[in-house]
Amino acid sequence: MGTMDALKDFLAGYERWLLAFHVIAVISWMAGMLYLPRLFVYHTETAPGSDGSERFKRMETKLLKVIINPAMIAAWVLGLTLAWVIDAHLQGWFQAKFVLVIILSGLHGHNVRLWRAFREDRNTHSARYFRILNEIPALLMIAIVILAVVRPF
Repeated sequence: MGTMDALKDFLAGYERWLLAFHVIAVISWMAGMLYLPRLFVYHTETAPGSDGSERFKRMETKLLKVIINPAMIAAWVLGLTLAWVIDAHLQGWFQAKFVLVIILSGLHGHNVRLWRAFREDRNTHSARYFRILNEIPALLMIAIVILAVVRPF
């Protein structure tokens, strides 16, 4: 038995723990992904450089750096580990889920670009834009959960 097989067998004994921590990471990531665009909505209603704007910058920065980024990294690491342990990567439901998680990760990157624009007082988007953007992670989450739980194919 090779080293990778031994590692896989070892981790298989912790499959439920991997799943539990993966779900916790995903919940944390999603909470941030749903809240950050809402903060952007309120931030657009403040004047650049104002006390309110500076307060939103601090809130957005802490949310992104303390919750969203670490949670996304944990969700990816734990999710990929779990997929490898249970051979999910060979199944259609996982492949579809994987594509949606890549899209969600791209949205995460877009949120980071938006955060930088706010941080530099150069946001060009309206509150309406951020309200619409706020719905996308919820729709992706619904599809991802259905694929992971129902496993339709």
